[in-house]
Amino acid sequence: MSALDLASAPPRLASDMMARAEVTTGFLKSLSHPARLALLCRLAEGPATVGDLEAFVDLSQAEVSKHLARLRADRLVSAERNGRSVTYSLVESRTARVVRVLHHEFCT
Repeated sequence: MSALDLASAPPRLASDMMARAEVTTGFLKSLSHPARLALLCRLAEGPATVGDLEAFVDLSQAEVSKHLARLRADRLVSAERNGRSVTYSLVESRTARVVRVLHHEFCT
């Protein structure tokens, strides 16, 4: 069972809850950097190219790529190459829902 499967199945035992807490902690660590959170906020609106994301967060291509690599490693975003362009999008709707709640609570 993958970590994402574990996180979406109902808990049965305290050990299940601890395993879910580990998965959740990892997810929150991914969100814990301002640039990564801003990138996820933008991607919650829909797919974007690296250039779009660079302009959105006002960071260099190298910095944006570093954060996107972390988000890809954490399986929160996916990349699709279209010729020379790479478009990023959120992997699952749960990430978008969490980001929207954070935006509502802290940015409005």
